[in-house]
Amino acid sequence: MSRIAKAQAASSTAIRAFALAAGLVAATILAMPPVAYGASRIKDIADYEGVRDNLLVGYGLVVGLAGTGDDLTNAPFTKESLVAMLERLGVNIREQGGTIATVKPKNVAAVMVTATLPAFSRQGTRLDVSVAAMGDAKSLEGGTLLVTPLVGADGEIYAVAQGGLAGVGFTASGGGTTGAGSSVRKGIPTTGKIANGAIIERELPFEMAHLESVKLSLRNPDLTTANRTAQAVNAFLGSAVARPTDPSTVQIVVPPDYRGNVVGLLTDIEQLKVEPDQIAKIVIDDATGTIVMGENVRISTVAVAQGQLTVRITETPQVSQPSPFSTTGDTTVVDRTDIEVDEGQGKKLMVVPHGVTLQDLVTGLNALGISPRDLIAILQTIKAAGAIQADIEVM
Repeated sequence: MSRIAKAQAASSTAIRAFALAAGLVAATILAMPPVAYGASRIKDIADYEGVRDNLLVGYGLVVGLAGTGDDLTNAPFTKESLVAMLERLGVNIREQGGTIATVKPKNVAAVMVTATLPAFSRQGTRLDVSVAAMGDAKSLEGGTLLVTPLVGADGEIYAVAQGGLAGVGFTASGGGTTGAGSSVRKGIPTTGKIANGAIIERELPFEMAHLESVKLSLRNPDLTTANRTAQAVNAFLGSAVARPTDPSTVQIVVPPDYRGNVVGLLTDIEQLKVEPDQIAKIVIDDATGTIVMGENVRISTVAVAQGQLTVRITETPQVSQPSPFSTTGDTTVVDRTDIEVDEGQGKKLMVVPHGVTLQDLVTGLNALGISPRDLIAILQTIKAAGAIQADIEVM
């Protein structure tokens, strides 16, 4: 075989191999499930009913402060708590007749202690706690929290907290005889945290493994999102075991293959992708001038103009004095007033056509050269005219 024939045969073989590889790649891409634009995992848009945190709170005392504690005259609850704690420890500070002796320590402060009890927390594990002063304590820096029971909404004790405070802010001030001076403050000195400062003493009873059905709770309730979630679960499991019961709940019957293994079922389900739907909404923060608009906002045909009458008065005093070496005339101050009137003539009337998108609306309104606060007024006026198909929420 000649060299030319060998080269042609090798080239033909390479082309066939490339075509086969391209076909395999195309088949793989077509076989992959389509991923919707903006899709999110079920894990990120829904919670499982019964799997939730619980809030704990307690009242306690912080000791060891460097003279920055409560004034017991202004905070009688601190004094009563101190006396009760000492009596439990066998220290009696009551005088004859039952009256409490005069005590004025400056290193004790009454505090509220808060913590969050995660779901499925086991007895003996630890929690982080936050501490905040109740009375007129100046700072909790360097303090130690004494044993404080933490109770839940049912009044039962679920954890006990104790330990040294960390992350307490500091203050610094200075001034002269006039009282004026500088002041430096970093953080809040009357609050602090204790890492792993609480030990769980009671568990929340909740058995998940043998549930016959589970419920998904959408964080943003929506009928379309709930229906899409149920369809994604049914497509994955191959049977109609999921159905939306309301805009925020999707009920799933545990299939026979997952009986006794609900954790495995939820692990598989939470990785499924769903494209959440949302209503057309505009959120306005009037205090900061912040505007957030969803992509589904639509505007009907409307004309928009923005302008206002502005009168600007500028005073420029000038000094008038006689000529040099003149024996007549006095030096006086002469007022010079400059008045400018802006009637908003540079502003234009913009016609917004029917059904424009969010990008078109923002581009058109920006063409008017208006500020965010003026945009807030325009959006509210368009809503009042019935030309905007969206809900406006003012924070």
